[in-house]
Amino acid sequence: MKIISSKIVITVLLVFATVLSFAQKDFQGQAYYQTKTSLDMNFGGRQMSEEQKKQIAERMRSSLEKIFILTFNQSESFYKEEEKLEAPAQGGGNMRFRMMGAGGGEYYKNVKEGKLIQQADLYGKQFLIVDSLPKLNWDMGSESKMIGQYLCFKATAVRKVVGGTAMPFGRNNNENQVEAPTEYTVTAWYTPQIPVSQGPSDYWGLPGLILELHDNNTVILCSKIVLNPTEKEKLKVPSKGKVVTTAEYEKIAQEKEAEMRENSGGRNMGGGGRGPF
Repeated sequence: MKIISSKIVITVLLVFATVLSFAQKDFQGQAYYQTKTSLDMNFGGRQMSEEQKKQIAERMRSSLEKIFILTFNQSESFYKEEEKLEAPAQGGGNMRFRMMGAGGGEYYKNVKEGKLIQQADLYGKQFLIVDSLPKLNWDMGSESKMIGQYLCFKATAVRKVVGGTAMPFGRNNNENQVEAPTEYTVTAWYTPQIPVSQGPSDYWGLPGLILELHDNNTVILCSKIVLNPTEKEKLKVPSKGKVVTTAEYEKIAQEKEAEMRENSGGRNMGGGGRGPF
């Protein structure tokens, strides 16, 4: 109990030590996140050798491992993938599936107004998702750890899975169906030393910047933070694409996946999950 209290006291002192910096009207920060998504290699229930799995993982590395930049101030943030030159395509490029929670799109969050604007690409078509920020009931505990020079505290929340109730494998949809979970637990590590209610993608709502996030099969870890950069960036608000709500977008995505699954003879095309991360 004394150890927990000491950590809390230290955190409070650190917050007070930086509060003047965050009180500036033109305050801005940038957080760089590395994302890594694990993938079930037993596609369609088919067993593969370790060598085959290794080859597929290597070909898909650019899709499974990404770097994102979160630019934020006291009330707004803009989250996008870091721009980089695309590597030449290797074999296996015909494997199409929607990366659930693995990257894609741009996110603008305004926590003061409770607004979320996301630009997403679904099978080559752009959508502009305009909706309220998702509200998660965070359970904030006393467990803590250091991430770089920042003292972080653990918080968890339950998030519902958006998608079908079953994941059909194989050509016959009546065989080998696996019931998919309807919800899962998200784990976040946030630091009160940066007292902004922001985080990667659509995550927010904690009394400090989220530096680490475990979202289903994706791990997001902050690798670099820049506070009050010399050259400030204007926070971009996405504006391209067909305007839809989150529910409308997920319905379109599910219908498209069902259509592609039917055209592919009933094979699973990567359904289940929340949507592009």
